[in-house]
Amino acid sequence: MAHVIVTGNEKGGSGKSTTAMHLVVAIARAGHGVGALDLDLRQTTLFRYLENREAFSRRTGQALVMPRMIRLRPSDLRDRVAAEAEEERWFSDALAELDRSCEFVVIDCPGSDSYYSQMAHAAADTLVTPINDSLVDFDLLARVDPESGKVLGPSIYSEMVWKARQLRSQAGLKPVDWIVIRNRVSTLNARNKRKVGDAVEKLSRRIGYRVAPGFSERVIFREMFLNGLTLLDLREQGFTFSLSHVAARQEIRDLVKALNLPGVEEAA
Repeated sequence: MAHVIVTGNEKGGSGKSTTAMHLVVAIARAGHGVGALDLDLRQTTLFRYLENREAFSRRTGQALVMPRMIRLRPSDLRDRVAAEAEEERWFSDALAELDRSCEFVVIDCPGSDSYYSQMAHAAADTLVTPINDSLVDFDLLARVDPESGKVLGPSIYSEMVWKARQLRSQAGLKPVDWIVIRNRVSTLNARNKRKVGDAVEKLSRRIGYRVAPGFSERVIFREMFLNGLTLLDLREQGFTFSLSHVAARQEIRDLVKALNLPGVEEAA
């Protein structure tokens, strides 16, 4: 079966779609068939990124690697149970369709809770949760005592991941490999940076995720969106790399390596 990679959390602006896009391109450039689902049915940032990529390819005549995309829509049934059943059927059909032609499926989830998102988390072989390097985003993973800094318990999102793990176990599937990546990490050795780092590491042992390096705050990530390009594409564009761009591309490679995706790390 296709290996399912989900980028998810319940907070917007953490870099889920940027992460998903770079994973799609990294896997495709490694020679694997890739499918993509965008479950943020309102913003569809990942699919808009890919549409920009298609348009750039047509304008320039360049053959850029692309995933196979299947679009889902929300059920318009009024009854919640019936609506969820309909969405579950559409989601299962989409995964089955991609499984026939793809070795990997990358699913980008919205920054909110939805039934599609819950199903994606239960289907994930690899779950990537990007968080910005702040205590505000850490609250996505756990509740913290403001005076002592002690972790009081898991957040609603962590509990949702736990339920998804239970569903996978009941279905006889292998456990999900959950990776939390810290994005927009400051280069300064600030107190808040150390505090977040310590909290993320301690919580990883408690609720069972791995910590991997994420992406620093770089303008280049935002500039590439309109053309649908990633840092892995720029050498073919005759792009002149600065030291910052080289460092950013290495961050992509380090993330791909940390995910331990079968057959991808070596090629990347």
